[in-house]
Amino acid sequence: MTDSAIEKRSGTSVEILPGGPVTGRVRPPGSKSLTNRALLCAMFASGQSTLRGALQSEDTEVMIEALRKLGATVVSSNHGKTLVIDPVPKTPSVAPPGELELFIANSGTTIRFLTAALSAAGGRYRLHGVPRMHERPIGDLTMAIQPVLDGTIVAISPGGCPPVQIDSRRWREGTIRVRGNVSSQYLSGLMMAAPISGQVTRIEVEGELVSKPYVEMTAKVMRSFGAGVELQESGKHNTAYQISAGGYQATDYEIEPDASAASYFWGAAAITGGKVTVDGLSSTAMQGDVRFCDVLQKMGCDVDYQSDRITVTGRSLRGVDVDMNHISDTVQTFAVVALFASSPSRVRGVGHNRYKETDRIGDFARELRKLGAQIDEHDDGMTIVPNPRPEPFAGASLSTYHDHRMAMSLSLAGLRIAGVQVEDPACTVKTYPNYFHDLEQLIGRSHRWRSE
Repeated sequence: MTDSAIEKRSGTSVEILPGGPVTGRVRPPGSKSLTNRALLCAMFASGQSTLRGALQSEDTEVMIEALRKLGATVVSSNHGKTLVIDPVPKTPSVAPPGELELFIANSGTTIRFLTAALSAAGGRYRLHGVPRMHERPIGDLTMAIQPVLDGTIVAISPGGCPPVQIDSRRWREGTIRVRGNVSSQYLSGLMMAAPISGQVTRIEVEGELVSKPYVEMTAKVMRSFGAGVELQESGKHNTAYQISAGGYQATDYEIEPDASAASYFWGAAAITGGKVTVDGLSSTAMQGDVRFCDVLQKMGCDVDYQSDRITVTGRSLRGVDVDMNHISDTVQTFAVVALFASSPSRVRGVGHNRYKETDRIGDFARELRKLGAQIDEHDDGMTIVPNPRPEPFAGASLSTYHDHRMAMSLSLAGLRIAGVQVEDPACTVKTYPNYFHDLEQLIGRSHRWRSE
């Protein structure tokens, strides 16, 4: 069954059938984080850019459609893996007369990156999305922009949530301050917007920065497009970046496979005592989520890092106490792996996960409990107690809350537990449309599909 067919079927669920050790190799699609960052830089670059290895998914399509509406030309080939971008020709503002309305669906990177970029470029815009997007806070970002903005920016919904209304005559030169403990995407958006403003900008982070590898990734992408990014201060509570006013230069850019997506396949090896190789990633990858392999190593797995691949071999698993602040997109994968450890596991430093596509602590704990697991929630994470009852884990129908990471991570439980059904599998279209097909190919057996 193709993924496009899955999308069209309402009430669909998928059951992953248990089996023996998972052994094989896989190359996930391109990184969503890198694709959307590169798209934004290319949009404001000096000439035509080419992105290779790009991700084709709902989140990247939302960004591409927004760029097209803003006036950029984006030509896709090679099944969406190659994108040629001719930037917006208008200067100094990308905006046509009047307010331009942009639909962002539920793409957090798109709304955060464009909110900052369009306020720096100038013009009038209204950015809105699906109902869940209008519950995801963005007020810290709009407040950070206000001191340098010649104009107004406001998050309309209660609690500082989208829609976002922008009326801008670009940024003034100055210093921006943003809290670091809410979302690294705020800082990344501000950093990428700064070269667009034509002003020298200093960005200071207040407090500890969450998901720091994503910010380092942002700086590397910006430099690849010719922007000047200087880390002036670095510490737990004193981080600052100086961004030059030189703008972006067109480039030919290669995108790595998605390391967050790779975590599911490494997790499959850990859970089943198998051996899985993910091609296209290494210990020096730009994406911090390759460090998920270090967590699996602490749990007892063998990890082999090569220059073009990473292999995880599953062994007897032990519980760990780990801070996953810097790799928070892999927390759900970790929690499922921890179900099969010999002792409890605790994950810390990921309180911000409650404000993602869904509450990835509370909602995820609720679904794992359906299997018979004992999950204790904390403000900054959770404790996973493996097999707390005399009887084994039981199968269940698991809700995904239209969250792609819920669906992909919960599917791993079915590799060991009979009767695990994952509802709404098509929600993986957000970042990995072919996930269930690739998992099926890796494990060497078909899933069981159901439709109401």
